[in-house]
Amino acid sequence: MNPVDIYTDGACKGNPGPGGWGVLLKSADSLKELFGGEALTTNNRMELMAVIQALKALKRPCAVTLHVDSQYVLKGMTEWLPGWKARGWRTASKQPVKNVDLWQVLDEVVNQRGHNIQWRWVRGHDGDAGNERADALANRGVDMALGRV
Repeated sequence: MNPVDIYTDGACKGNPGPGGWGVLLKSADSLKELFGGEALTTNNRMELMAVIQALKALKRPCAVTLHVDSQYVLKGMTEWLPGWKARGWRTASKQPVKNVDLWQVLDEVVNQRGHNIQWRWVRGHDGDAGNERADALANRGVDMALGRV
């Protein structure tokens, strides 16, 4: 499997408000940047969308090291997801899972694309070059959602 490092980030100006997502994909022989946005969204939705778009961009199964600065995404994928699914997409307190539409898409992308994913948390806005670039791309997504790009 081709090793790929992915950095993702989401941004929102107001929560809810205009938001954007950004992705930096790095492999031995290529570098790819992606971004997008929505006029009315939340930061958590943009964090999820960044990971979804990153994994969808890969054309074949890869060995992915996925760097996220969102504890929501990290814990959702590494801790909470099995319980949510077992409870019919409900939390431990029997409430509907927020952003269930995106969690279901992400679950499908993770399980049907054949990637070997290692989830890594990186502190946001702390000088990590990959995270800083993903953040800049997410802010371009906000600009796009506002019609500035």
